[in-house]
Amino acid sequence: MEPAERSRVPRIDPYGFERPEDFDDAAYEKFFSSYLVTLTRRAIKWSRLLQGGSVPRSRTVKRYVRKGVPLEHRARVWMALSGAQAQMDQNPGYYHRLLQGDRNPRLEDAIRTDLNRTFPDNVKFRKTTEPCLQKTLYNVLLAYGHHNQGVGYCQGMNFIAGYLILITNNEEESFWLLDALVGRILPENIFRTWKLIHGHRRQAARELQGPAAGTGVSVPVSCVARLCTDGDSPFHS
Repeated sequence: MEPAERSRVPRIDPYGFERPEDFDDAAYEKFFSSYLVTLTRRAIKWSRLLQGGSVPRSRTVKRYVRKGVPLEHRARVWMALSGAQAQMDQNPGYYHRLLQGDRNPRLEDAIRTDLNRTFPDNVKFRKTTEPCLQKTLYNVLLAYGHHNQGVGYCQGMNFIAGYLILITNNEEESFWLLDALVGRILPENIFRTWKLIHGHRRQAARELQGPAAGTGVSVPVSCVARLCTDGDSPFHS
């Protein structure tokens, strides 16, 4: 592809990630030109749906979400449907009080260790960028570590929080979305999955004979129970 043609595809995507050197510009343009009609149609439907100000809970919304939420509406929809918006509204000033609380050097050191490792191919998280989102990420993770001391901080949370920051472009909203994910949505789904696996395992144990009976994958009850208890988790920082 000629240089003039390559320039039509931005080097950096809408989230701030650099496209790799071997990125197939021609294939991308071909796909996007045909998919743009679908994206535009969905964007119009979402705009109509959200005209009232609130995000309704309905089968229509569920169907729309499964097809994908447009970037411009993603933060608003995620905040509403996850319950994060309600929690933020019910606890004004709580996020900022967490940042002003007692210091925990162990927590702070653990978070700082992973800052430079977070999305190294994203220009928004580089120290040379102004403003650099590393400070925002640090604040969100520190606040959550103070909020949920049973979990504190563990590796991997930096990528979850970092992506939420890219979507919302808002510290406090990212904090409440992280709390919804780690504090409620993830434990609920782990427990639901465990019940499904455990139920199948017990069924198999009744049907199989000999040494194969009762074998299978299971999640310890104590682990799931602790995950499903607010503020308590086996994954300590």
